[in-house]
Amino acid sequence: MLLCYIDESGTPEIPGNTSHYILAGLAIPVQKWKWAENTINKIKNKYGLNNKEIHTAWLLRKYLEQSKIPQFETLTFDKKIYEVEKLRKIELFKLQKQGNKSYSQTKKNYRETQDYIHLTFDERKEFIKELAQTISSWKFARLFAECIDKVSYDPKRHNLSVSEQAFEQVTTRFEYYLQSYSHYTGEMQYGLLIHDNNETVAKKHTELMKVFHEKGTLWRNITHIIETPLFVNSRLTSMV
Repeated sequence: MLLCYIDESGTPEIPGNTSHYILAGLAIPVQKWKWAENTINKIKNKYGLNNKEIHTAWLLRKYLEQSKIPQFETLTFDKKIYEVEKLRKIELFKLQKQGNKSYSQTKKNYRETQDYIHLTFDERKEFIKELAQTISSWKFARLFAECIDKVSYDPKRHNLSVSEQAFEQVTTRFEYYLQSYSHYTGEMQYGLLIHDNNETVAKKHTELMKVFHEKGTLWRNITHIIETPLFVNSRLTSMV
């Protein structure tokens, strides 16, 4: 049995605030799950990120506050956090007092990057690089992805929303792989989809998966993927 961990990048709404929407799934054999999870957690712990969600877009931004702190790279993790938080509080108080429109966005930026402020920009880049190199060495893993250019996508023509179209594509490719893998091994190989939790997406994709089980996707019958997707909070599982 294979577990396929699914997450998205970009927004599915048209136009939304991104030009593209990407849905990707990382499939691993169930017997490799614990080993893979532990491997990722060891790297996270090395950088002081144990039990933290890894969000590459927020990690790979430059945090202006760090450049204002003398010899920031020589400080301890705790001292770095203290100094950055102090400057951020000052900035938020200033924006709030001024009634500046950027207050809400700045507050959001600070919230989303809070888990990473103890790392320098170079350390954060090194962390992402180490993660990527580690996962790329997993010979047992397979990636499935769909990238949709929302500028040219016509929901009426496809009769599916952007997120539904991406989900159908990833599901079909995962099913095709399971069928090929079953033929290769000589025994039935099953798969389970594990999706980052989103209440709106969860309801749509659950209903869509029921249709796939009954009628198949546009390209293939679903015979090896069991159940509807399981939805989990990506902050609670390293594999998502």
